[in-house]
Amino acid sequence: MSIDISTLKYWPLLPLCMSLLMGSCSGPNEPSHSPTAGEILGNTRYQAICYGGYRENTRDIQPTIPELKEDMRILAAMGIKLLRTYNVHLDEAANLLKAISELMEEDPGFEMYVMLGAWIDCKNAWTELPDRIRDQDSERNAVEIARAVELTQKYPEIVKMIAVGNEAMVHWAREYYVEPGIILRWVNHLQELKKSGELPETLWITSSDNFAAWGGGSEEYHLPELNALIEAVDFLSVHTYPMHDTHYNPEFWGVRKEEEGNSDLDKIEAAILRSLDYAISQYDSVLSYMRSLGIEKPVHIGETGWATQSNEYYGNEGSRATDEYKSGLYYHLMRDWTNKNNISCFYFEAFDEKWKDAANPLGSENHFGLFNLRSEAKYPLWELVDQGVFDGLTRDGMPITKTFGGDKDKLMETVMVPPTETEIKKRLKLRKKQQ
Repeated sequence: MSIDISTLKYWPLLPLCMSLLMGSCSGPNEPSHSPTAGEILGNTRYQAICYGGYRENTRDIQPTIPELKEDMRILAAMGIKLLRTYNVHLDEAANLLKAISELMEEDPGFEMYVMLGAWIDCKNAWTELPDRIRDQDSERNAVEIARAVELTQKYPEIVKMIAVGNEAMVHWAREYYVEPGIILRWVNHLQELKKSGELPETLWITSSDNFAAWGGGSEEYHLPELNALIEAVDFLSVHTYPMHDTHYNPEFWGVRKEEEGNSDLDKIEAAILRSLDYAISQYDSVLSYMRSLGIEKPVHIGETGWATQSNEYYGNEGSRATDEYKSGLYYHLMRDWTNKNNISCFYFEAFDEKWKDAANPLGSENHFGLFNLRSEAKYPLWELVDQGVFDGLTRDGMPITKTFGGDKDKLMETVMVPPTETEIKKRLKLRKKQQ
């Protein structure tokens, strides 16, 4: 599927439209009770996002409940009603659920639900030991799953889904990846707890992983255990990252020869449109593989996003992909496409988190947020600031303002045109020689 480039000129209007939609009263098709996972996923009323509330260079410093409440009010104001978290072995997840519960008690109309992540590692992950044992559990896995169960039982009105593992099956996750059989065993365990009544029957179980690990890539992933996992989960949570592949698989990226005479903005917009098509093709590849097994169930996007800064592969010395303007184009195109197709999209991510690459402050992993750590909304959300959506709200005591002081000319000074096809081919040849 492709989207006409002419639609890009309308994207600043989308936040207003979405804000009006999210703020509307429940229609005849909306549940009046606490919604189930099946009623939330694919429903445009419940916009989704990936969330971490860490402010510091380390996760040793946990966000406080007042800080978490600040974040929830900000996200709720922009229409977010569904969060994805990543692990439960730190205090953040439990504190987040407590914060949401308190907000619901303070305001019965407040809605925020969670896909609770349970982190999964292989045996010997993250150690100096030479061998990772891919078909054996880390000792922590059972503890992580048990804690996820405990939190779900404590907050059944908030936790609507559990994701077993995060990019745990994709082969490039060398430090910790596991064979699909490990994920399958834990998914089956949780499904059995649903059957026995220890977990809500309406709770949906999944794993959240790269499109390739869900069978959308090469045949090396097409294992019987993966097929059984696809059968076992309630829905598939798929990751797609065109931004990363502007370096690793850049055939879709850059400026085509026939575009070289176009304006810089047209070149950028064309590259971002191809990025969206690239993401859609990865989503479709998972759908196709699932259906080839004779299975039909929901497929949603568990992660996609676009960093706004990088001094690595994706910055001005690399693929020239990362800046707020390109991020804004991708964000709105992705939201538009997923909303039109009733696909939930856990966009990565809500707020910048500098612990992710603490040794390199300009590393892309620190800059995927829609808000930076100065309480500034990045370019994708400028229209919401103008509309007064965040009026009266603060983060860390600071009001929500716009990056670059809202000066688009200053923003555009940071934006570079992607490399040409010829440049990309030269880089690929050089990379092959270096390998």
